[in-house]
Amino acid sequence: MSSTLEYWLSGPVLHVPALLQPAAHALLQSVREVKEYLAEFPEEQLWEKAYGRASVGFHLRHMTGVLDRLLTYAKQESLTEEQFEFLKNEGNGEGAPTSEQLISALEDKVNEALAYFKTIPENTLTDERFVGRKKLPTTLIGLLFHASEHSQRHVGQLLVTVSVVKGQ
Repeated sequence: MSSTLEYWLSGPVLHVPALLQPAAHALLQSVREVKEYLAEFPEEQLWEKAYGRASVGFHLRHMTGVLDRLLTYAKQESLTEEQFEFLKNEGNGEGAPTSEQLISALEDKVNEALAYFKTIPENTLTDERFVGRKKLPTTLIGLLFHASEHSQRHVGQLLVTVSVVKGQ
């Protein structure tokens, strides 16, 4: 593990509203940890499943895809056909990008999320939002918190998968 301070201990992310700081910190931490955990991970094991569980490649693609979809809902937009296609292929390693490309895509999506956070007035964070075709109710802050929490959860799963796959 790195001796670098975790993001939540490193001060606020510039221009991100105070109530979104924890979400910003978690997303930044996710990217940092993914890079660290995959620094020496063999490319040929990217889509290998451990004990029938999701592959490292899936976790990388899924984190990017979920963040993209939740940002879409946060902006009160509907998912596009391209997003549905991405969702359908999250676990497909055939012709998939390299780990470096997947990490770069995740980092780009996190940067997009942070740029969006900076545009959000704090007094709108409890505004109602809806998720999915069923239009399940939530709030703007609920969506953004879930996006960050979900990323951290998959980073943990990715770490375990990396350890198991390398040890098999």
